[in-house]
Amino acid sequence: MSDSKENLMANAQPVAAAGLLDRRHFLRKSSALAAVGATALGTTAHAATIGDAAPPWMKTPGFGLREYGSPSPFEAEVKRAVLKPYGDMAPGTGVSLTPLQHLNGTLTPNGLHFERSHNGVPEIDPSKHEVVIHGMVRQALKFSIESLLRYPMVSRTCFIECAGNSFFTSNAFAEPMQVPVGHIHGLVSSAEWTGVLLSTLLEDAGVDPAATWLLAEGADAAGMSRSIPLAKAQDDVIVALFQNGERIRPEQGYPVRLVVPGFEGNMNVKWLRRIKVTDQPTHTKDETSKYTELRPDGKADQFTYTMGVKSTITKPATGLSMSGPGLYAVTGLAWSGHGSITRVEVSADGGQSWADAALDETVLSQNLTRFQVPWRWDGSPLVLQSRAHDANGNVQPTRAQWSAGFAAGQLYHNNAIQSWKVNTDGSIANVYA
Repeated sequence: MSDSKENLMANAQPVAAAGLLDRRHFLRKSSALAAVGATALGTTAHAATIGDAAPPWMKTPGFGLREYGSPSPFEAEVKRAVLKPYGDMAPGTGVSLTPLQHLNGTLTPNGLHFERSHNGVPEIDPSKHEVVIHGMVRQALKFSIESLLRYPMVSRTCFIECAGNSFFTSNAFAEPMQVPVGHIHGLVSSAEWTGVLLSTLLEDAGVDPAATWLLAEGADAAGMSRSIPLAKAQDDVIVALFQNGERIRPEQGYPVRLVVPGFEGNMNVKWLRRIKVTDQPTHTKDETSKYTELRPDGKADQFTYTMGVKSTITKPATGLSMSGPGLYAVTGLAWSGHGSITRVEVSADGGQSWADAALDETVLSQNLTRFQVPWRWDGSPLVLQSRAHDANGNVQPTRAQWSAGFAAGQLYHNNAIQSWKVNTDGSIANVYA
């Protein structure tokens, strides 16, 4: 780092308490922090890295070409955490969580996209699988996978979030769980999904003008099914066949699934086999016994589709640790089912003061947005938080505000502010603040 850049950072004045600096230091044309952590390299040290002293991987040929790539073995710890609430009694029921603490950017690799299954992952032969549209339509239609692949396709880059994401910080838990950030918030992932607009298929079937809903059903052993408003189905829903350019993987719904941007995860029905057009919701077991929200007055909210505005700092966070006082980048993800993220604030004093974070240059609606802000930590204990705003004017609530709206034990749609306590020894704890 040049002397001018060192001086710039040394003289930078905090814009909020506990060392949060101006986000302009992270804008594209500013590289004041680019060399933080770099080591000055003398001539002798440089000579030791070339010629006969070069590292061993420069002296022998590497492995050959592979038909399908895989991560480096040095990244073996970057994997999903698997939770099976019923253990071996129901091995196909549970979740695998995206390791947010090990990722950057906004797109989730296919092999790390979170997974939620209700009765295991079916092994479906695509040549024998069909999707049926029936009910209140002019003519019932049956589509093979091969026929769907003939249709013009569109792509949607969006997040999918399980309605139960962040349940470890809901009011069902009196004490915060001390697990990595991916265990807490890892039921959200982002991908580019490619397929056929559902509206195109519905148009081919001819929807009855009196219809207002549809039922989407999966081909798994649980027969997972959800009611979806017809207006949403005719807007931006796609019958997806590809994920990040390759065919959807089995745990993500191979050979075909729905993608319903902004709506709770299990409405994005996997292993799609049937769509029934109706004039009312079907009230299936998956939207009555589950995925409803109990209010303090004893009433329950049903069909609460849209995922609220939300964010979490992914670094520093539990599962990681600080390496001593100095300059750091506080970074994380923000998202909203209501539209695009317009602002993310970061606090280092438990919400008493806030600094605006820098956002991705391109912010997509209903997708993950990366934020970051420079931070000078002096080694004192403190609490880090982030607070997101979206284009519809929604602001992420505190945990107390969110809890006040629900009965005790509520698990779904938790979009409360996450708090990380940084201790003097560099350890990080999940706390309620």
